[in-house]
Amino acid sequence: MHPSRILGIALIVVGAILLYFGYEASQSITEDVRRELTGRFSDETTWYFIGGGAAIVLGLLLSAFGVKRR
Repeated sequence: MHPSRILGIALIVVGAILLYFGYEASQSITEDVRRELTGRFSDETTWYFIGGGAAIVLGLLLSAFGVKRR
């Protein structure tokens, strides 16, 4: 298996873990209160979601297409 595919799979796993942590953080009582008062998630929770989504997209691209060699 090509190293770029291995890296892609690892990024998918890391992205899923980050999304899980973001989901868990968004379900806390303090996050519920903050969301009710301000209408948005905390910066930490938002970065979990952004980082997880970006890692999954990048991992899918790497595992699907990989790095082309000449």
